[in-house]
Amino acid sequence: MKSIYILTLSVLLSFFGKSQTYFPPLIGTTWETTDPSALGWCQDSIDVMYDWLEQTDSKAFIVLKNGKIVLEKYFGTFTADSFYVWNSAGKTLTAYAVGIAQKEGFLDINDPTSDYLGSGWTSLTSPQENAITIKHQLTMTTGLDDGVSDIFCSDPSCLTYLAAPGTRWAYHNGPYTLLDSVIESATGMTLNMWVNSKISSKIGMTGLYVQSGYNNIFVSKPRSMARFGLLLSQNGFWNTTEVLDDLTYLDAMRTPSQTLNNSYGYLTWLNGQSSFMIPQTQFVFPGSLCPNAPADMYAAEGKNGQIINVVPSDNIVLVRMGSTMGNSLVGTQYNDTIWQYMNRLNCGLSVTESFQQKVSIHPNPSATTFHLEGLDLEDKVRIINCLGATIIEGKGISTLEANQLEKGVYLVEINKNNHFQTLRIVVE
Repeated sequence: MKSIYILTLSVLLSFFGKSQTYFPPLIGTTWETTDPSALGWCQDSIDVMYDWLEQTDSKAFIVLKNGKIVLEKYFGTFTADSFYVWNSAGKTLTAYAVGIAQKEGFLDINDPTSDYLGSGWTSLTSPQENAITIKHQLTMTTGLDDGVSDIFCSDPSCLTYLAAPGTRWAYHNGPYTLLDSVIESATGMTLNMWVNSKISSKIGMTGLYVQSGYNNIFVSKPRSMARFGLLLSQNGFWNTTEVLDDLTYLDAMRTPSQTLNNSYGYLTWLNGQSSFMIPQTQFVFPGSLCPNAPADMYAAEGKNGQIINVVPSDNIVLVRMGSTMGNSLVGTQYNDTIWQYMNRLNCGLSVTESFQQKVSIHPNPSATTFHLEGLDLEDKVRIINCLGATIIEGKGISTLEANQLEKGVYLVEINKNNHFQTLRIVVE
């Protein structure tokens, strides 16, 4: 009897939890809003954030709270009806599509990839190739060499052996892209047909994958990106419509998928972990991926700052589309700066409470000059390379010339009256 009571209570809590979230109609432009002042956000601070977003070549910016639009801003000639690329933020959409294919019995992520692509999809020996599974593709742990001249190439000649699957994490586009072919082989449907039938049509999302070179890149309107973010926040349901009723798979998407890079789930970036890795380096950085963002945030991120952030604790979804953010394959540094501005929106913050959001670095990445804002003359700054060595040290540093450093990732440690903050920069 007690177990029945607990189960009933759990179902009721789940129902009422979902009822707190608004879902926009599948058709049309109707979308309920919440006034920012209702969240204690000041318009002056919002305007400062919008100015920075515009200066950094943003095209669209949307924030949802409980499903309702709190902030929505378009820049330049870009509008709510404009289409734009997701770049690697589309990886998370692909992971979702794989999960549906598994739920419906078309594949098992523990299956060898060769079961769906046939033998010879790599340049490996048969035993080496057969050891690679769909799960390795989802977790960026295929062991295939990402040091090839073109990491986007998915031809067998580009897919060469470097390490045993599951023993090395590397952000490698080629093996990821072949998940598209896995889905098509398993389901008998094209990638666009599968995603439209199983996801887009159920949540009112418009968009499609477009081939660009070796890559299939998802293109949509900004609100469609926000719709997918809202879906990500809802444990597989769009209101009462089932999209992916597999909590085990969804939990695996948004929790560490392996022990090599704690900040990576199934093609999804995770905040609040003890360490992280980023593309094009094997260094494991200590600390959280986005220290200024909520610890429970998870994200879909792509080149030039295409971002979908989901914050379960606040029921917030944040979307940014834009361009000209350097050559980084994902925009984690830029994303962290967004949260510095987001954290300043609260009208009631004191100077002490807002310190962690006060210091910012832009542009980031950069090949020329970094500007450090929010520092006083006596604040100490230390630049640390990926080996832990101090490269530059001083007080009140307001600019940093990129030509003083080799290309790569660096930590910027700030000491403000013995209050420490660590940021990251990427030198291109």
